Amino acid sequence: MELKTNAALIIIDQQKGILHPKLGRRNNPQAEERILELLGHWRLTRRPVIHVQHLSRSPDSVFWPQQSGVEFQERFQPLAGEQLIQKQVPDAFCATGLEARLREAGIDQLVIVGVATHNSVESTARTAGNLGFEAWVAEDACFTFDKADYFGNPHSAEEVHAMSLGNLQGEYATVASTAQFLT
Repeated sequence: MELKTNAALIIIDQQKGILHPKLGRRNNPQAEERILELLGHWRLTRRPVIHVQHLSRSPDSVFWPQQSGVEFQERFQPLAGEQLIQKQVPDAFCATGLEARLREAGIDQLVIVGVATHNSVESTARTAGNLGFEAWVAEDACFTFDKADYFGNPHSAEEVHAMSLGNLQGEYATVASTAQFLT
């Protein structure tokens, strides 16, 4: 894949709350290491990094603003010069000004990572594709959780992750591995 010099890395919801045990069993235990590899590469090559922070409207959320779960994990703290987008819904484009910022900067290629695959990652990637951005999702730099479907059938985090990536691939985004972005 050909990474543009201004390709933006969008890191979604790498906050302390995502590590809370109440969220249940997750997949991709190495996802954070992959995100850090990409972040290091973006910083080294001076490409734009956008940190997305979820500020929940629900007091029982791990991302409720009045507690530590809303804060970025130390290893994902934005550096000076890196952008911060704060959202209240899964989609990082919804009511945040993200699209306008990207268009003003002439950025049309996005690499999306973070959590949760089936939620904020998928909804952000869908919108990116629908808006005409060249959207990529690094599949091994995302993770999700066990989840029941509409009919109450349980699905493992691996299945939820795979289906979410399947929903995106070729329709809204291109799914690739971290290694493909680093070569």
